[in-house]
Amino acid sequence: MYVSWILSLLLLIHPQNGVPLSITENNDTITIVKRQEVMIPAPGLELIDPVKYEQLLRQIEQNVEKKPKNATLSDSGHIIPEKVGYKLNRHVFTEAFFHYYFHNRLTTLEVPKMLVYPKVDSELLSIIRTKRLGQYRTYFNSKNKARSKNIELAVEAINNQVVFPGEIFSFNKVVGKRTAERGYMKAPEIVKGELIDGIGGGICQVSSTLFNAVDLSGVTMIERYSHSKHVPYVPPGRDATVSWYGPDFSFKNEYNQPILIRAKVIGGMVIVFVYSSEDINYKPQKIS
Repeated sequence: MYVSWILSLLLLIHPQNGVPLSITENNDTITIVKRQEVMIPAPGLELIDPVKYEQLLRQIEQNVEKKPKNATLSDSGHIIPEKVGYKLNRHVFTEAFFHYYFHNRLTTLEVPKMLVYPKVDSELLSIIRTKRLGQYRTYFNSKNKARSKNIELAVEAINNQVVFPGEIFSFNKVVGKRTAERGYMKAPEIVKGELIDGIGGGICQVSSTLFNAVDLSGVTMIERYSHSKHVPYVPPGRDATVSWYGPDFSFKNEYNQPILIRAKVIGGMVIVFVYSSEDINYKPQKIS
């Protein structure tokens, strides 16, 4: 909590109700607030209700927040520049809001923002795309449209992911929940040794391809499980099954440089590359 917030709770004053406060962004009204809507009535003391005030802050944040976008590589290898985002500057807003609340001298408050920079900018991306640490490819039947669609969505999710030193990459976290609303379709998947149709069937081929690529790069495996039944796209024991409510595939980057994951679908092939900078200290792993 800011000091000004604590002090305001202790102010034994009696501000008048006054006029409502119009909160704006680029001169467009986001919301209109009345003092009574955020206050705790108390005999001889009028305080701001912390819960109601937090709700107001979150409402404003939802309206004004613009998330930053990392720099990425296009399919042809060109760098797509990053985009800076912004969010509500809570400290500046709170000081201005308290001025309105306790002195009743504001009628309009333009939302103060602070810049939010992406983790991956063009300069970093140009550095960590230079040294290939590993690659792996697998093949699938592209005539199976549902399974192909699921594979394409999962590949798109992991493509251009950057894992910084000390970070853990989680396949489930990056790809997200596989639902029909997100475009995933029913396709064959292995559950307890049986082949059944399920939403997102086929994405284990993506996680398995990724596993083999990063394993060749020598990263530290955190979580990996094999299917209960042999899969045809990788050698025995070289698969990585995933499920939203079950197993995950995750690894940790313990190197001194970030690593970049590049993934694409070409016809009936999934291919994953792992890159980093020339300054990385890594030990490639040989897999028999």
